[in-house]
Amino acid sequence: MEFLKTLLKTLFWPDFERDHRINLFIIFPKIKAFFYNRRNFAYIRTFGDIVFLTLIIMGLFGPQDPKANIMLFLAWGVWWSSVVLSWFFLGRMWCAFCPFPGLARLFQNLKMSLFKYPSSFLKDYGIHLATTLFFIIIWLETTTELVHSPRYTAIFLISIWALAGILGMIYREYAWCRYLCPLGRITGVAATMSLIEFRADYTLCRRCNGAPCKRGTDQIKPCPVYLGAVAVQNNLNCFICGHCLILCPHDSPTIYIRHPLKEIILNKGKGITCSYIIPFLIGSQLARFLFETPFFHVWRSSIGFSSEVLFTILFFWFSISIIVLSKLSGSYFKYFEDPILGRFNLAIAILIPLAFTGELIYRSTYLLKGIGEFLPTLGRQFDLSYLLNLHFEIPKRFIELWNVSLLFLAFSGSIYLLCYFYFKDFQREIPLKRYVPFLILVFILYLAYFALILTSI
Repeated sequence: MEFLKTLLKTLFWPDFERDHRINLFIIFPKIKAFFYNRRNFAYIRTFGDIVFLTLIIMGLFGPQDPKANIMLFLAWGVWWSSVVLSWFFLGRMWCAFCPFPGLARLFQNLKMSLFKYPSSFLKDYGIHLATTLFFIIIWLETTTELVHSPRYTAIFLISIWALAGILGMIYREYAWCRYLCPLGRITGVAATMSLIEFRADYTLCRRCNGAPCKRGTDQIKPCPVYLGAVAVQNNLNCFICGHCLILCPHDSPTIYIRHPLKEIILNKGKGITCSYIIPFLIGSQLARFLFETPFFHVWRSSIGFSSEVLFTILFFWFSISIIVLSKLSGSYFKYFEDPILGRFNLAIAILIPLAFTGELIYRSTYLLKGIGEFLPTLGRQFDLSYLLNLHFEIPKRFIELWNVSLLFLAFSGSIYLLCYFYFKDFQREIPLKRYVPFLILVFILYLAYFALILTSI
């Protein structure tokens, strides 16, 4: 009962956890044992590599009819939805099991790498390249046959796999994952809303010499993303792979349950990671939801544009509009800068729950609408006639209820953030009227999502 009370207080009051952090390693020792036994991660990664290779083989050499090849649903439905759902509960832990760096690991284990440290160019411009790649993927997914073609999907997976392998032949450890992976970059930003965090006990870290969690030892490799527990201050880059646990002589790193909006409250939307990824993610979602509605194709026919051109225009129009509106809201707020935090934008901060919940809604809708055809597709692919009649359909009403419920949770998160900033962070020093543009922006976007989501199903 005491644990439940502490858990509820942690989830609803971010200030409470400062003195009452829930250490999962202490409460559930089996979780700690799982992380310390490195074979567990090896087994899961091996399983993931086998599944990944199987999907590629099915895509390249299997039936090209989308209704006769399950790899499309497994890749775009199950895999994508699982990744997005993991953002909210596991942070970047999915990256610890990702199959994309498998080829890089192989090259490095065979000593077929230059083992260089990441260049300054990669560190400075990696975020821009990764973000651009992510939105190129979104564009290709929406406007081309990528999600309907097993072969194209397989080539897409191979291309990412190969790029990660090439980086592994040049740089040591996971340079691709840390700096260039488009899925990793968006996962890192989304992980700021995770219910867990992996942190070191910095009072113990002060006793340490040499930071072996970051640099490794003669027997054990260093942190695969060049961090080490001692350098982890947020959820942006840490994979929660637990590699540093076996390197730490003081048993310092551990996993805590935390308030899911904690990092947003601390960060307040500052930095390029939030300022541009969030508006473009929301812009892409509005364009994608609109793309699924009957109005889009009627509109396209009336103005004579191709679907690709119209989607691109809408994508950038929505994204730029959100950037402009967020800056206008921030200018009216007249409290841009903090001597410690630096420059921030509360408009972006309050939209973060919408951005990542919107992606979950989009991906889970695809999953729910397609899951009923999985067994018949499997039957057609492998000539299992008894599966052909096992079709079912998730009721439209259920999908609508699921999406509206998720949207309501995101809306509640945005309103919570506004209230917290007004009552706690700025302690009512900023007049309430200064928050009105933020509130208007929230209502406009949530109403737009509500209308588009229901119309697109």
